[in-house]
Amino acid sequence: MTNNSQAGDSLSPHRGVLYLVATPIGNLEDITLRALRILKEVDQIACEDTRHTLKLLNHFEIRKPLISYHEHNEITRARNSSTPWNRAPASRSVSDAGMPLVSDPGFRLVSLAIRHQIPVIPIPGASALLTALAASGLPNEEFLFLGFLPARSSERRRALEHLRIENRTIILYEAPHRIAETLADALAILGDRPACLAREVTKIHEEFRRGSLFELVQSLEEHPVKGEITLILGPPDAGAPGAQVDTAQSLAARVDELMHQAKLDRKEALKLAAKERGITRRDAYRQLLDENPPKRSSVRRSKVDPKNGLSS
Repeated sequence: MTNNSQAGDSLSPHRGVLYLVATPIGNLEDITLRALRILKEVDQIACEDTRHTLKLLNHFEIRKPLISYHEHNEITRARNSSTPWNRAPASRSVSDAGMPLVSDPGFRLVSLAIRHQIPVIPIPGASALLTALAASGLPNEEFLFLGFLPARSSERRRALEHLRIENRTIILYEAPHRIAETLADALAILGDRPACLAREVTKIHEEFRRGSLFELVQSLEEHPVKGEITLILGPPDAGAPGAQVDTAQSLAARVDELMHQAKLDRKEALKLAAKERGITRRDAYRQLLDENPPKRSSVRRSKVDPKNGLSS
């Protein structure tokens, strides 16, 4: 168990601190007064894209050393960054567009800081997923945030198959060159759910496209999009195709379908099919055996003479 209690931002000058500073996702005015103060006070700023963060710092006339910290150097950077904090009162900040660690690197650095008993202080602020959700017009009492789906089509479809019976609002990030394929796959697997495509949120070209998945697919064919995209999928309508499990379909047929469409192995397909039907995997296996009983072997068993061990 670790404890990271502090009164505001007042900490001992002999202890290092890791601040997780949320920065604007587009409009530079969306930064908090507390975030600006922290950025002015820290000794060093670690960020995913130094060019992006430098624009923010220059706008507010903040001069601080920057180090790049991204998915390709996170392991080495995290190890090198955490050690000096135990020896000197250095304060550092992980900062990039939105809230750090949300579909961004930083987990290893936070884990190491906690392991070395270095206080980790979050500075809240802008968040693309929450901003898009608030304006989507879709249910927000419960939601599931998945970040980016796999880039490969087969892996993406496999991930979507696991969401077929998901009744919460689903929030995804997607690249503009893949959004059309992702929408088409979502429509084919999840059915024609209500959805919202939020593009360039808080920026000059901010846009919200609301409608069904089918309507969004048509919209992209006529007007492709560029920029950063947050895709929000609402819960399925009760009578929509794909909203309910096809109970008329045999379990064996569904397993074969999952193996073919989502490229799942038989064990994983059976587990998912059981989840769709609300039964245990053991019961699903028994049902599968009932539908396809094993064929009796036609090979004649030979008897062995216990005296000489020869077959008769």
